[in-house]
Amino acid sequence: MNLIQQHRKDMPVLPLCEALGLPRASLYRQVRKASSGLPASRPVRPRTALALSEPERREVLDLLHSEPFSDLPPTQVYPILLDEGRYLCSVRTMYRILAQQGEVRERRPVASHPVYAKPELLATAPNQVWSWDITKLKGPVTWTYFYLYVILDIFSRYVVGWLVAQRESAALAKRLIEDTCRKQLIAQDQLTIHADRGSSMKSKLVAELLADLGVTKSHSRPSVSNDNPFSESQFKTLKYRPEFPDRFGSLQDARAFCSPFFGWYNTEHHHCGIGFYTPADVHYGRVVLLRARRQAALDAAYERHPERFVRHRPQASCPPPSVWINPPTDKGLNVVEQPPRLLSNFQEVLSQSV
Repeated sequence: MNLIQQHRKDMPVLPLCEALGLPRASLYRQVRKASSGLPASRPVRPRTALALSEPERREVLDLLHSEPFSDLPPTQVYPILLDEGRYLCSVRTMYRILAQQGEVRERRPVASHPVYAKPELLATAPNQVWSWDITKLKGPVTWTYFYLYVILDIFSRYVVGWLVAQRESAALAKRLIEDTCRKQLIAQDQLTIHADRGSSMKSKLVAELLADLGVTKSHSRPSVSNDNPFSESQFKTLKYRPEFPDRFGSLQDARAFCSPFFGWYNTEHHHCGIGFYTPADVHYGRVVLLRARRQAALDAAYERHPERFVRHRPQASCPPPSVWINPPTDKGLNVVEQPPRLLSNFQEVLSQSV
């Protein structure tokens, strides 16, 4: 502090505090205390005359360590001593003496939960990472539900498979995954499927199927919804639709609603997370031509009224070149430095059209 006071006239306070590793608030606090006559540090609290002496404290500690009392808490030791006509100290003082020795803790066996690794998945093209989940749809009466299974490609947001059933079943999940992989022509070691830790997701049937198909499985951490954000977001889009009913009268009603919805979601819904293209456009590689068409419209608008675009020439949006579930925490890996595969294709097409 004295060094800072000596150089305050020549340099600002902030760089001096940063050079010495001293918080600026601590400096000002000490200056205020010095100017008001208060001591800079808190005075040592004197020992009260009512406190136990050191031999008395040692006697209490030895008693608590002795054979009859070593397994008893102070709340049991205290009345036993009183019944024997002895008083050494209060229950609270016994706890205080034990706490100073680090001997107050939970002695019962406590369940320890395993540490789950954070899933870190990267997709740079369709059919590399899928996310699937199950949500409930309310049935005709209270406590009745239908179960909607949805498999989503995280890169294109395309719903590659879905199913509505009356129950949550590992056998149904296995059939859906198997049929979807066959329709999308998934090869060995091509795909990773991510899900939460539901009973169907962790079932032996699904695990054996994924092993047979050469598909890598991934699971969210318990009670961490951020590990499965794409499926959760898709369910919100479903349930926030204006025509989404409060309840479905039957299983056929639920299927009749979901069939046109997923057709709209895949082919008509312009998703903000993929540059306002439809999931089908991104999934089946139609983005390059559509982006060139949008860019031509923006160029024409700029030529007509350049004064309306103050900052720069308008550019049509592009889908992100890579999509993550939990970007790696390694500081040496920069997500932005991933090769912009889609951006390079866009630039090639635009240069050819010009």
